[in-house]
This record gives sequence, structure tokens and C-alpha cells, in this order.
Amino acid sequence: MEDNTTYILIFLVGLVAVYFAVHFFLRRLGKDPGNILPHNLASRLKIPIIILLLAVGIQAGLINREIITEPGQVAFFQQLRSLLLILSFTWFIVVGIRIAKNQFLKQFDVNTSNNLRARKIYTQFNIIERIAIFVVVLFGAGIALLTFDGIEEIGMSILTSAGIAGIVLGLSAQKVFGTIFAGIQIAIAQPIRIDDVVIVEGEWGRIEEIKLTYVVVKIWDKRRLVLPTTYFIEKPFQNWTRNSSDILGTVYIYTDYDLPIDKLRAELTRLLNATDLWDRKVNVIQVTDATERTMELRALMSAKDAPTAWDLRVYARENLLKYIRENYPQSLPRTRVEVKEGPPRPEKL
Repeated sequence: MEDNTTYILIFLVGLVAVYFAVHFFLRRLGKDPGNILPHNLASRLKIPIIILLLAVGIQAGLINREIITEPGQVAFFQQLRSLLLILSFTWFIVVGIRIAKNQFLKQFDVNTSNNLRARKIYTQFNIIERIAIFVVVLFGAGIALLTFDGIEEIGMSILTSAGIAGIVLGLSAQKVFGTIFAGIQIAIAQPIRIDDVVIVEGEWGRIEEIKLTYVVVKIWDKRRLVLPTTYFIEKPFQNWTRNSSDILGTVYIYTDYDLPIDKLRAELTRLLNATDLWDRKVNVIQVTDATERTMELRALMSAKDAPTAWDLRVYARENLLKYIRENYPQSLPRTRVEVKEGPPRPEKL
């Protein structure tokens, strides 16, 4: 009995030593600037390594029949060892998928002004990563079910192509899993991408995250709008950066009919030439409508992206109104009243 206790203690000390040695090696490996692996590799693999070492410890106890002797205990620990091994290797694969995706995406910068290709790649690989993890976890669950008596048929059906097809078709009928297929469709067709500027539910914002089942839109005032992926497949929405980030800004001004439009055009040109917000492409003022009281002027100006276009519109609107107020105040919208003289009143006696 004392020999077994000593053996167990020595083995446990050995497992702890192996864990710390592996953890130290992974930390050194992650800190190496010439290595492609992430610096936090040790912390990301800490739990699966511990689970794997526990499985190794149980296997060692099963080999030494003097430690685990009862048949019921042997069966229990054999199943526990198998489950721990499945869990640890599934975890390793999931971490490997995430590391591979992150290392690949490092060569693409979404913070540059011309980032259309980078946003395409980010969108595709973020969704592909979640699909791959979903499949890996599904297979891990199928293999784990094979270790249980009486329900191994379920695990086998998951691992066969017919079983997977049946499960996928059955799950797709449910609304929650229908969003998964919408996420896959977004990854392929890409109606939206990371950092796209969109108008959804009457709100202006940017696509911040695209998950497998939902999309997060960062609204201009820092609120977050969370929408299911099916929203971008089934409902119309505006994507201002679908093919390029440049965009036209529009400013509407309402004035009286006597405003000299050519003077206002010249003022808009002067204003645009004086700011870096304008990209030097579009500069137009047109009369787009006329009512019984005012005429509607539409000023069009171009900018490199949506946030810049917003600032340019505000700048142009404020300064055009200032110009009209200072130079043509009589041309601001006004109401005309015409008083007609009636017949002369008879003189009083």
C-alpha cells in the first residue's frame, strides 16, 4: 500500500513538473518575436493541457491494476479518460483554428482608407472560423456519445454523412438555426462586410461584428444595434460602401426666388476648395423643386468616405446659410401678402 502511495505521489509530482515545463516552453515560444505563434499561446492552451495530463494520469492508474481494482471503477475511469482526451483534443483543434485565422489576418489592415479587400477577407474568415468550430465541436460531441452505452447510435449518426445531413436539415427548420445558414450566405455573397457603412432601422452606423447568427452595427453615437443575420438576407438596407468608400453628400437649402444662384455656386466652389474634406470630384448646385413660397436648392459634393461626407455637408450647410444671411438676407424664405385697394369710401357729411 505504501508503495502505491509513493508511486502515486511521484507520478503526480511528475505530471505537475511536465505541466510547468510545457507552460514555460510555450511562454518562451510566444515571446519570441521571430515566431509566428501568438504571445498568449501558453494561457490559451493551459486548460486543454491540464485536461490532457489528467487523462494521462487516469491512464497510468488504469495500467497499474493495484491502484484501480474494481471492475466498476475501471469502466468509469476508462470512460472518463476517453471523454477527457476527446475534450482536450477538440479544444486543441479549436485553438489551432483561431490561431491560424488570426495569424493569416495580420497581413490585412482594415484601418487604412482603402480597405475594401481587407474587409472582404476579414468577413469571410470570421464566419468560416465559426463554421469550422461548429463542425469540430459537433464531431467531438459525436465521438463523446460513442463512449456511452445505449446512445452510441446517436453519436454514430452524427459522424456519418447521412446523419449530419439529417441533423442540418432538421435544425435549419428552426428559426435559430436558420440564422446560421444566413451567416454562411453572408460569408459567400457578402452583402455586408466588416466596417461597411450601412443604414438599418433608420440608423447610420458601421458593421462592427459579424457572427454566425447575428450582426453588431456600431451606431454613430456609440450605441450598438444587434440584428440577426437573416435581417441582411430578407430585408432591404442601405450599404454605402458596397463597392467603394467614396460617397456623395447632399445639402438642401430653401430660399426665396430672387436669390442669384450663380453667386451661390461660386461661393460653394470657394468653400470646397478651402477644405480638405472635399475630394475634388463633385461640386454641383441645382434647383430641384419650387413651391408657392420657396425654391429648393440641392448642393452635391463628394468625399472619400461617409464620415468625411457628413462633416463636409455640415461645413457646407453652415457656411452657405451664413453667406446668404450676410449678402442676400432678403432672399431667405418669406411669406408675401398682397393687399388690394377696395372702392373709395363715401365721405361723411
